[in-house]
Formats: sequence, structure tokens, C-alpha cells
Amino acid sequence: MEEKPKLSVLCLCFLLFMSLKECAPVGNQKIGLGYRLVSIEENPNGGGLVGKLEVKQKTSVYGPDVPHLRLFVKHETGDRLRVHITDADEERWEVPYNLLPREQSPALRTSTDKGEAFGIPFTATEYSGEELLFSYTADPFSFSVKRKSNGEVLFDSKAEAEDPYSSLVFKDQYLEISTRLPESAALYGLGENTQPGGIRLRPNDPYTLYTTDASAINLNIDLYGSHPVYMDLRNANGEANAHAVLLLNSNGMDVFYRGNSLTYKVIGGVIDLYFFKGPTPLAVVDQYTAFIGRPAPMPYWALGFHQCRWGYRNLSVVEGVVEGYKKAEIPLDVIWNDDDHMDAAKDFTLDPVNYPRPKLLTFLDKIHSQGMKYIVLIDPGIAVNSSYGVYQRGLAKDVFIKYQGEPYLAQVWPGPVYFPDYLNPQGVSWWVDEITRFHELVPVDGLWIDMNEASNFCTGKCELPKNHPCPIPNSAEPWVCCLDCKNITNTRWDEPPYKINASGTHVALGFKTIATSAEHYGGILEYNAHSLYGFSQAIATHKALLGLEGKRPFILTRSTFVGSGAYAAHWTGDNKGTWNDIRYSISTILNFGLFGMPMVGSDICGFYPAPTEELCNRWIQLGAFYPFSRDHANFYSPRQELYVWDSVAKSARNALGLRYKLLPYLYTLNYEAHTSGAPIARPVFFSFPNFTACYGLSTQFLLGSSVMVSPVLKKAARSVKVIFPPGTWYNLFDMTKAVVSKDERYITLDAPLNEINVHVYQNTILPMQRGGLISKEARTTPFTLVVAFPLGATQADAKGKVFVDDDERPEMKLVNGESTYVEFYASVRGKTAKVWSAVEMGSFSLEKQLMIEKVSVLGLQGSGHGLAIEVDGEPLTDISGAHFTDPAAMHTEKLEGGNKKNSMMIEVGGLSLPLGKKFTMSWKMGIKG
Repeated sequence: MEEKPKLSVLCLCFLLFMSLKECAPVGNQKIGLGYRLVSIEENPNGGGLVGKLEVKQKTSVYGPDVPHLRLFVKHETGDRLRVHITDADEERWEVPYNLLPREQSPALRTSTDKGEAFGIPFTATEYSGEELLFSYTADPFSFSVKRKSNGEVLFDSKAEAEDPYSSLVFKDQYLEISTRLPESAALYGLGENTQPGGIRLRPNDPYTLYTTDASAINLNIDLYGSHPVYMDLRNANGEANAHAVLLLNSNGMDVFYRGNSLTYKVIGGVIDLYFFKGPTPLAVVDQYTAFIGRPAPMPYWALGFHQCRWGYRNLSVVEGVVEGYKKAEIPLDVIWNDDDHMDAAKDFTLDPVNYPRPKLLTFLDKIHSQGMKYIVLIDPGIAVNSSYGVYQRGLAKDVFIKYQGEPYLAQVWPGPVYFPDYLNPQGVSWWVDEITRFHELVPVDGLWIDMNEASNFCTGKCELPKNHPCPIPNSAEPWVCCLDCKNITNTRWDEPPYKINASGTHVALGFKTIATSAEHYGGILEYNAHSLYGFSQAIATHKALLGLEGKRPFILTRSTFVGSGAYAAHWTGDNKGTWNDIRYSISTILNFGLFGMPMVGSDICGFYPAPTEELCNRWIQLGAFYPFSRDHANFYSPRQELYVWDSVAKSARNALGLRYKLLPYLYTLNYEAHTSGAPIARPVFFSFPNFTACYGLSTQFLLGSSVMVSPVLKKAARSVKVIFPPGTWYNLFDMTKAVVSKDERYITLDAPLNEINVHVYQNTILPMQRGGLISKEARTTPFTLVVAFPLGATQADAKGKVFVDDDERPEMKLVNGESTYVEFYASVRGKTAKVWSAVEMGSFSLEKQLMIEKVSVLGLQGSGHGLAIEVDGEPLTDISGAHFTDPAAMHTEKLEGGNKKNSMMIEVGGLSLPLGKKFTMSWKMGIKG
């Protein structure tokens, strides 16, 4: 017989229920009841509008409402609108302005001036910029942002009674704001996470932002970076428009996307919304990166192929890897060490037995003379070791994050560690000094900063153990916590009232990271600054490398935030050698292009466990066209360098061979990224925004505007199902093959085991070189211009460009004697074809003796004759070396509708045209029967 509960237990249960009711709403219960606008004025100092909001009715769920809010609205540029909402009475945490430079919001009014007139009262309900229009309703307060040109509502915070979200909510540790959306809107962004459904956001998938050391194999949870920005692409009546919305806030947050609405639920900070008008996807990223910082320029060699592995146990193994690539004739530019080079996993050290400095320096002299580079890993955790100079100097300068006044103790690979505070100016100068010291020890060419979410093998407040060693010698599981720790639950920072969906299971915010009640410089709480840790480390590391030799830095970081792309490249973290993971990698890479981090890639063949030979074949074919192309594997996985399998080596020679021929194109995309934010790898809708069939396309992507990569992503497949926007697409491995697309149908292309489909679009001029096994050599070889016209064209145009410099100067800009920029043009008018160039700052290319040796023209009918060439406006009198090759007939791989046309690939060879001088060449086409 069941025993009845005692009365005291019933009372306890009732009290527990009531307390839970206070902190967790049920169903669609509204969290707050909104605010009213009580005044709004023009800001006399710096422009914009300043308003005062007052809470309508106090609520207690997730804590008391902030009674008075300050509203600030400003059209900062013609492209960007800012809406900033904060406590009117107390300063609140914001992303530090010195970390992410931007326009300051107005200072809060003090108690002595609150009764005085502040500015001219604003009586209108609309505030207009060049293209964006801010309008508001006073009671309850809501606002909308519209596009003036067509009246389209981009953001609307009004909440109706039937909506599943509240009006504006602003509590100390819970902020909520929402927008309604049209069901047809296609949304992208809100990362970092692994999205199994592809790049387009799916309604009702979870989107939690809080930097976390969680393997990328985990789907739909918060991962290494926090990027609270989304792009919204809409197509009305066949006309596409895009815009973006950034909530600049570093606190943890959940974002609920329901298809017809989107809600932010944030556990601190302020509401600082930025709207970027677009209207094209490229314009959006241009405007976004103009605000957060342009992507860092990459050295030329960084676009070559990289090899790494956790488990290169000694220098001889590394030397063997380099030799293995050379023997297999597979391109390789950069060799990496994970932590194997370190002495007991301590930063800025060398293992004296396995990586003795004299032998390492000899090895580096050898590879540097060949043009190769060397990069090593450093983690932020500094080993607690009284004999370790890095630790001693850090303690002396008081640079570590504190808990209750003492350095916060954690555990990572070396065992017990302290975490440097990169928000502390002393911490930055100490870090710069340590990197300088290390570079004097080992002349590395770049740095890899890992584990910087920050990752911690322990949780809570920890102490050094008294009864056992830590780290445990020869442990097979060094990631198991060996410190004596206890959970921290006695503060509202460690246990906030609203629990974000951290790690997909609402784990505590301090789980396996720095305790959220720990403090940075100036009393800044880890609770607020957590997701800035990797960003601040990247900034400090960039400063250090920039000061070493005045060369262009290369940094690879795992943890990222808004603006990280201005300092570092990124890889997608710990993935698996599976067919799912190769597919997931594309969406993550495309997302980071939207986030302003175009130099991004995934671990080719998977970090763990062992990939199959077939998978590795397909992965290097895809990975050869990642912006950042690196093979990396786990200590516990079998060796998977590209030469291990003969078939993979063949695929690598094929795919990387094309990559190295395309290096001038990729480097020009690097220049475009640095000057305009344009991603290197792009979703297809970037170039074809009106082609709605590609809005969710996540199995193909573009390099730049016009090179389509269509990988095989399925086991045992020897063909690939693809879609092409309308037009002619030429196969870059065999330019006599073309696909002509006229509609939104998928087609099937052959894809043998060692081949990937890569096509160039019509109306493009693609600069290519001969390639090679290392970028230093490849970049000196003569150029070929591939001119792609529509198949069978008799009237058409094409264009392209190339940027070249010495790649060592920190700035990537057009300066006479240091760089050259060339635009190429081509036209066909009836039987006359013409190709010409416009050159800016040609002296650098002339000094480097860069030459154009061949022009390949695709899609015209007939053969060429009557060649005429001018250089710098003067006719070339001796063109005896120039010649037309016999035209090769085009083979249409897939022709959708119509009859096959008699088109040719025509090559003009034997040229010696200086890249640094403008030229014009023309000829007549003879039609062949």
C-alpha cells in the first residue's frame, strides 16, 4: 500500500513549485509587460535621438525590471542604423570600446542634470536616414526599421497578445526583444554551431551563443565562437533584397527563430542593435565588416596547403612528413606542430629531447630556404610551476584572472594552470613579451591559439591536490580533472535566474571553463566577458607578431567573436572523419564568411577517428578549395597524411594542383576580403540572389563570384547531383567541357574517385599560373588568362582582376612599387574578339618580371586569325612568337534544351606580355563549318 506523503513534505513541494514558478515561465507566459516612451529628444552632442523609457508594470520573473531605460537611435552612416537601449540610471556592461572600436553612445545623464532640458524635443514618429527608416510607438514602446525604397519592414519589435514573445523586457540578468518576420525570409548566421540542415537557419532549431569547448560533432549547440548576427534574404516579385542585424552583446544568449519571428533572450549587458541595409549579400558583408573591422590580410603562403597532426612525437617525424610530401609530389607550404614540440605541454618551451633547439633551427633553416613555413600551437593556460619563467614573469606582473583575489586555478594539458587576462593592459604587454622571447628561441612564422573559449578540464573553485599528483604522470586521459574542486553556486553569476541552453542541456555557465564569478582587470566579471576571451587573445597575439619583424601576421584561432576576423583565421574545430562531417563543414565555412572571417577551413579527412580511404579522397578534393586548407589529425588516429594512400595522393595532386594554379585568383580574393569584406568561399546566392533554388544550397559553393565547387559528399558515389544558375559553366580541369543551365533543375555529373567538379562561370576572366609544389615557386610562373564567354556567343563581355604584392608588408594595399592591381576585360562583337587590361601601380609587377604567356578563350565559334597586340598603346611589331593553337571543340557535359553549338576553346600562346603594362589584343574569328 502506498504511503501518503506527510504534510511537511506537501508544504515543501508547494513552496518549491511556487519558487520555480517565479523563475521559469510556463508555456507562452509573458516575461514582462513592456515599457512606455515618456520623452524623446534630438541629441545635441553627436546627433541621433535620445529617449527615456519607463516600465509599465513591474514583474518578478527572472528578477525585477530595470525601471528606467535610455534609448539612443542614430543613423551612423547611410548604410547603418543603431538602436541602443540601456539602464538610464546605472552604467551597464558593454563590449569594451577599446576592444571593438566604434562610436560611443551618449553618456548617461547625472542626477544633477536630469531635470534640465537636454535637446530639442522630437515630435515626429519617424526618424529617416538615406535608406533606413526608424519609427516607433510610444505606449507600449516598440519600434520598427523599414527600407525606404520599397517600404519593406526589416525589424518590428511590436508584440501582440497572441504572439509567443513579450514586449521589450529589460532586467539585470534577462533581456528580451523580438521581431516578427515574413515566413518567406531566408535567414543565415547566428553561430558558431554545426547546422545539420545546411546554411539556411531552420525554424525551431536551437541557437545558443556562448563560447564553449564542445566538439564540432555536436549538432545545434553552442560551439567555439559567438556571432550574434544574421543576414535576412528576401525575394519579392523576383527581386532579392538582403540586410543584416547584429546584436552587439557578449553575454550568453538563446535566440529563438520560429519562422515568422525571432526572439533574443540575453542574460546581461545592453540591447545594442545594428542594422545594415544591403541590399545585396555582398553589400551587407561590406557594411558589416566596415563596422566590425575588415578581415585580416593573409600572407600568400597561407593560401598554400598545410599539414598538421597531434602526435608528431619528435622532429624526425616532422622531417619525414615534409619529405613524404616532396616524394609524392603533393604541394605543401606549411608544416605545423600541435603541442608535441613543448616541454611538458608548457607554452613557449621546447622539448629538449624530442625537439632539441639546435636541430630544430637547422630544420627551419632548410625549409625556410625553400619557402616553406612553420607554425606551432600555444594555449592560454599557463602552467603553475615555480621553475617556469613564463609563469614567474606572469605572477610578477599580476596578469592572471582572479577569483576572490587570487589567480583562478584551472587545469588544461600541462596540468594546473592560470589564465592570462587579455583585458589587462599589463597582461597584453606580458603576452607580447613572451611571444617575442619565444620567437628569439624559435623563428616561427605564425601562431595557433587553441583552447581559448577558455577550455578547462575542471569546474568550479579548485585547489592543488594534497593526496595525489596533478597532472597524473603518463595518464592515458590527461583531460580528466585531477584538481580538488567544488562547485560554485552561491552567486547569481554562477547560477543566473535564466538558464541559457548551454551545451544543449542547460549546463552551468562555468562548466569546464572559467568560473563566471571570477574577475578580470578592473573588476570585469567573467560572466560578462566570457565570450570575449579568444577575441582578446587574438588581438594581443596579433600585436605581438606585428611587432616582431614588421611582417604580415598569421594567427589561427579556435574561439571567435564579432571582429575576430580582423586579426585571425579560424578552423572549425574537432570534427570526425565521417560523411556527415564533410558535409557539415561547408555550412560552417560559409557562415564564417558572413561573420567577417573569410580565412576558414575544416580539418581535412577529420580530426578523429580514422577516416576511410574513400572519404579522405573526397575530403581532400573538397578541402583543396577551402580558403584555409589543412590536414589535421588526432594523436589517437592512424596517420592520414595525403601520401599515405596512393589513391588519396592522386586526388591531392589533382585538386591541390588546380588550387596552386588558382593561387593568384585566391590571393586577389584575399585582397577583396581585406578591402570590402567579401568572403572567399561564398554561398551561391551571393552571385545569384534572384536564383531562389540556391537559397538553402549547402552542398556546393562559390570561390569568389564565379568559380563553383561541387564536391562528392556521399559514400561510394561516382557521380554528383548538382544545380547551376542559368548560363554556361566551364570545367576547370578540362575546359573543353561545359554545362549550360537554363532553369532550376538538378543535373548529374560524372565524378570518378579521383576527381571533383570545379567550374568557372561565363563572363569571367580568371587569372591562373602554372602552379607548383610550393607557393613561393608557383607565384613566379607565367600567367594564363582564362576568358569565359557564354557558349556560342557572338556578342558578350567578360572581366576579371588580379592583385599582387610581396605579401610580407603588414598592410595589404595598393602602393606604387609595393603592389600591382590589374583589371582584365574582354569582348566579342560578331567576328571580332578583344582582350585588354587596365593597370594600376605596374612597377612592382615589372620589377618581379611577371608575364602573361597565354590567353585561353572559351565559348566562341570558329578559329582565330589576324592577331594584333598593343602594349602601353604601342603596337607590337614582332609577334612572331605568338600563335593560335588548333581550336578544340567544346563538349557539353549537360545541355539543357536547344542544339549543341559549334563552339571552341581558342588559345593564344607564345605571349610575353608584362603584367605591369596595359595591353590590348584583338583578332578575327573564322567560322568553321
